[in-house]
Amino acid sequence: MVANDLRQRIRDKSVFIFSLLVPLALMGVLNLSFGGFDTGNVDLKPAVVIASSEDSGQLGAALLEAVDELPVMDVTVRKVPAGHVSRETKDTGADLGIILPADFTTRVTSGQALSVQLVEGDAAGVETNVLISVVDGLLEQFSAGTVTAEAGDIAGLPHQVLGGLAQQAAAGTPALTLSEGQASAEQLSLKGTLVAGQTGLFLLFTVGFGVLGLLAEREEGTLFRLQSTPVAPGTIIAAKALVGFVLGVVATTILLAAGSVLFGVSFGSPAVVALLVLAVAAAATSLTFIVARLVRSAEQANIAQSIIAMVLGIAGGAFFPIEASGFLAALMDLNPIAAFIRGLGIASGGGDVADIAVPLAVMLGFAALATLASRLLPDRGARA
Repeated sequence: MVANDLRQRIRDKSVFIFSLLVPLALMGVLNLSFGGFDTGNVDLKPAVVIASSEDSGQLGAALLEAVDELPVMDVTVRKVPAGHVSRETKDTGADLGIILPADFTTRVTSGQALSVQLVEGDAAGVETNVLISVVDGLLEQFSAGTVTAEAGDIAGLPHQVLGGLAQQAAAGTPALTLSEGQASAEQLSLKGTLVAGQTGLFLLFTVGFGVLGLLAEREEGTLFRLQSTPVAPGTIIAAKALVGFVLGVVATTILLAAGSVLFGVSFGSPAVVALLVLAVAAAATSLTFIVARLVRSAEQANIAQSIIAMVLGIAGGAFFPIEASGFLAALMDLNPIAAFIRGLGIASGGGDVADIAVPLAVMLGFAALATLASRLLPDRGARA
């Protein structure tokens, strides 16, 4: 029965359309729409800064030199008199104007309060925000000199040494440094999430072909002839479920492999991924037992399967991550599609079989509970 149904499904073009072509096309559309957000890079355009530096000391020049030599973007600093900074920034379309007070270095080294005026250009964008952040960071470092001088004064240090301490704190290297890190290795990239989510969503449609075959035979009257043959009870429904399981495993494997090649994502060890595919296919197939008991026709089965697939797929993060907390978050963690995506994230980070024990337990536990629930439901189709 399994071999015969598989031959029929292979001849049926709808299996290839809904199990492979549609999800691959949807992956491509979603990747074109959102894939750019996954690059992690922002291209900054060259920026122009109009600056006034009448400071006779070293710190004013050091601040402008640090802005001019930013490694993340190309910056050109043009110096003009203080009274011309605002007009030049507006007229030339510069990104930012900086006006340093004439006694900038003196105030910093003596621990006095100071202010720096910034003028945003008319076309202020990301580059302007970056420049403002850089200036703020430099001023915070310079303000360390003011704090040091005030602390020294409170401690009763001689006034002749306060200036040197303040200058040392302002010009010295910070005690703490930050370095860019990476996101957790147990989460998929945006492209990987799209591929895994769409694969899990359409798996729920693919396994439905098994129950559709059962209902088609029931409507055509061939199911009763099969039941009259000397087969063990439950063999027919088990064969139909096995058809859906096989189709689901094959389609899921193809979609993950195609997604990896087409969209440049990796899901880790093939053996670990294979276990996840078998587990999620088992969970999806278990739902067909419930559908087969509740519906009376193939049309009703299509509707029920579509509703289940969309609800579990969307809630599992097939299109976008779902943020929840409390009881709702715990409930959503039991979603087999969410567990499948989470398991692939662990596998992509180098996880082994032991590391994916929780996602596997969720999917297999879901399969067991759904199968048990189907045995307790009345068979509406048999009464039809």
